[in-house]
Amino acid sequence: MLVHPWDASLDDAEWQRWIADGHDFGLLIVNGTPGRPPHTVPTHFTSEGRRLLVHLARPNPVWAAIERDPDVALTVIGDYAFVPGPWRAPAGTPPAEGVPTSYYTAVRFTCRARIVDDPQDKADLLRRQLAHFQPDGDHATVAADRPPYGRMLSGIRGLRLDVTDVQAKFKYDDHKPVEHRTAVAGHLTARDQGLDAPAARQQLRRLDRIGRRT
Repeated sequence: MLVHPWDASLDDAEWQRWIADGHDFGLLIVNGTPGRPPHTVPTHFTSEGRRLLVHLARPNPVWAAIERDPDVALTVIGDYAFVPGPWRAPAGTPPAEGVPTSYYTAVRFTCRARIVDDPQDKADLLRRQLAHFQPDGDHATVAADRPPYGRMLSGIRGLRLDVTDVQAKFKYDDHKPVEHRTAVAGHLTARDQGLDAPAARQQLRRLDRIGRRT
């Protein structure tokens, strides 16, 4: 992933807060077995510091590839919007000559995967995930020897993904003048389609921290 200096996360806390703010669905990418393309698996995940927790169905074709090569990646993308050319035309330039772009946040985790097959360990993994996704506790007890989960554990395998590297990108024209960034955020807010509103919020948040670049 290309990350220009002006797109880079300002610190680790920035991307960590973004992930914690409900961005817990990504694309698991696994090197393919010989002669096959990479596997891509859309999945929810739970973040616990430098470890991500995932579970997938046992019939998923990804397992043989992970067993062969446990080095994987998980990418999360959000707060994206298409920015049309006229919004980016420099002052004094005809609007039609503006160059369009995409705004987005992306975090890519490089990980070492460990498969979890022990029923007790799978139950523990599911409990940790449910504590994140259903914090009110409105679910049955997850235990290897109790229904309903106990009898279903054989149908899944767990993954502990130990994070070895993180790349984070916040692409919101932070190299442009303050006036430009403010105007585009206004356009996004007014258009209000798809993820325009959260993209505008990211741009204005970054603007508040960065201000005018020298």
